[in-house]
Amino acid sequence: MSKILQPVKTLTGIKPTGVPHLGNYVGAIRPAIEESRREDIKSYYFLADYHAIISTWDPAQVHESTRNIAAVWLALGLDTDRATFYRQSDIPEIPELTWILNCMSAKGLMNRAHAYKASVDKNIAEGNDPDLGVTMGLYSYPVLMAADILMFNANRVPVGKDQVQHIEMARDIGGRFNHVYKGEYFTLPEAIVGENTAVLSGLDGRKMSKSYGNVIPLFCPEKQFRKHIMKIVTNSLEPGEPKDADTCTLFQIFSAFAKDQSEIDAKRKQYEEGAGWGALKQELFEYLNEELKEARGEYDRLIADPAFIEAELKKGADKARAEASPFLKTIREAVGLRPLA
Repeated sequence: MSKILQPVKTLTGIKPTGVPHLGNYVGAIRPAIEESRREDIKSYYFLADYHAIISTWDPAQVHESTRNIAAVWLALGLDTDRATFYRQSDIPEIPELTWILNCMSAKGLMNRAHAYKASVDKNIAEGNDPDLGVTMGLYSYPVLMAADILMFNANRVPVGKDQVQHIEMARDIGGRFNHVYKGEYFTLPEAIVGENTAVLSGLDGRKMSKSYGNVIPLFCPEKQFRKHIMKIVTNSLEPGEPKDADTCTLFQIFSAFAKDQSEIDAKRKQYEEGAGWGALKQELFEYLNEELKEARGEYDRLIADPAFIEAELKKGADKARAEASPFLKTIREAVGLRPLA
């Protein structure tokens, strides 16, 4: 009898801070939604609002960003009947597991976490107390992340290179629990770093990033969207002069959205024939605006109907808790938290 293969579990955390931009869409959101449609993958996507309050104490920002980012993913076609899409704070089993894992996590391991070390190094360089401004949220962030992952026994966690350490720490913590309590309770996750992940340049030619202030918001109103496109920095070559497509932000962004290679080749020919920057920017705006128009309309509809977004997140939370609650019961029993009779 052949063994039935179980779908691979993939888990992605989405920190609700700021407004998603074109770079987020091309590099993370679009490939994640495409992957969620695969039959051999069981996808979990969660809004990491507990993580958000580590870096901001602005309740309005956390609340609004949670709504906006949930609306973006839904507008772009995430199928919540297939994927499990939930808000982290709707899963009470997560903080309970976090405490249990805290009791398994070595302080020395936490001392080596990149974010904590960076804060300490910055304080020392400025002549301050090493732990100035360091909260326990920042310090124990890797344990909460481990709980997010281990709760659902995710096999794969897509992350950027800067987050690989946290997946390794989750493996260490889960492995230690398995060893101490003599069982295969937790699957040890694998970090998936997209070597071919598309990285878009922003308005100034650097990587599109909120920290650089050079982003093009994904779903801003049409007039604002055009203004952003027109602000993209280009060189001083005049119309009629051949241009290098491979060093041009406009061409890079167009290529990330083009439907096929023939469209990319045709655009490259325009550069070789000396198309003017104004015309190239206008064409990029028109192309992207048409590409995003339907999703933008859906996003606007969802923003105006927060009750629908809330219902989708609650639906996801119910699915997630149907797994988390019995699994946490197993973990509680393993550590001795069980009825006396």
